[in-house]
Amino acid sequence: MSQTPPPLSRVRAEIDLDALRANVRTLRARAPRSALMAVVKSDGYGHGALSCARAAIEAGATWIGTATPHEALALRAAGIRGRLMCWLWTPGDPWREGIEADLDMSVSGMWALAEVTAAARDAGGPARIQLKADTGLGRNGCAPADWPELVAAALAAEAAGTVRITGLWSHLACADEPGHASIPAQLDTFRRLVAYAEGEGVRPEVRHLANSPAALTLPETHFDLIRTGIAMYGLSPAPELGTAAELGLRPVMTLSASVALVKGVPGGHGVSYGHHYVTPAETTLALIPAGYGDGIPRHASGRGPVLVGGEWRRAAGRIAMDQFVVDLGGQKIQEGAEAVLFGPGDRGEPTAQDWAEAADTIAYEIVTRIGARVPRVHHGGTRATTVPTAPGAAAVTAGRGEGSRT
Repeated sequence: MSQTPPPLSRVRAEIDLDALRANVRTLRARAPRSALMAVVKSDGYGHGALSCARAAIEAGATWIGTATPHEALALRAAGIRGRLMCWLWTPGDPWREGIEADLDMSVSGMWALAEVTAAARDAGGPARIQLKADTGLGRNGCAPADWPELVAAALAAEAAGTVRITGLWSHLACADEPGHASIPAQLDTFRRLVAYAEGEGVRPEVRHLANSPAALTLPETHFDLIRTGIAMYGLSPAPELGTAAELGLRPVMTLSASVALVKGVPGGHGVSYGHHYVTPAETTLALIPAGYGDGIPRHASGRGPVLVGGEWRRAAGRIAMDQFVVDLGGQKIQEGAEAVLFGPGDRGEPTAQDWAEAADTIAYEIVTRIGARVPRVHHGGTRATTVPTAPGAAAVTAGRGEGSRT
């Protein structure tokens, strides 16, 4: 019989899987003629890859995407079935294991095609590959000048039975900047390279270009499949596109801590390393037991917002590895009181975007950097799920209507 998990001490990240499902449905509605790939790289942008992949599939995602093959193989080992793609390969990576796990594997250059075909011969079966073109991002992907060579070699490998070309794809550089000149330029290049490959005989199952911002705002980029990462977790890809609420999304992660100490200090009292903050008058300080060792950005020192005692407070002085301080201005609270660093904003708490602005970064980084020693507590799960965290750390999934500690 399951039981409600006990309160977690110190710091915890609560993950609302019902919100994630709702976000997936919202994104599917934005691209009704395209399949949806739920991207769960970097442990689901810090939310827990396994639980988020399962929830996304329940909401209608038909593909799961990861960056590295090791992430994809871990999901397979945990029971994720169906189409699973990974794209960041390096020489010597586990191509054969990827073939045996039935992954779709991205190929951006001749070296990768050589390694995957060799692995396919060893495995005794064809590899599913997707050819990636660099249409202007200047990162991974085959340069347009080299595209004919890669296409020809991939078709030869397909004729030899070592690969199946299942997709043609690319990635946008500035989809989060409305009106940027690179967007139509990349779209034109992608269409041209796809047309060339198909003219040579490639018959892909899917062609895909759109990431989260493009899925939300650029329907001409949707093609057969959209790849949704940050938007699936309820965060806006860019303030210029609108807030999460304006885009119909709900943030999935709430990061909270239990106040570890409350104490009165006189005016002129230095706070934290370097005494970059000195109390202006007699006041009360509260110790928040989370720091950059947990992923709280040190760059937000003096600015990072927290809701504690019903009021917004700012990190006073330096954020340290394990803790930081807020000045309560004389307000009295008790040790153990909840301090909410960020969440959906329903209770007036800061959001991940607020922390991004305080640290001069993007909301992607705020949630993704939350460390492994912070337990994830998943709410809205249809079954208990063990989510790997740091050694000895707890992982909890609370089911609908009841909870279980696993």
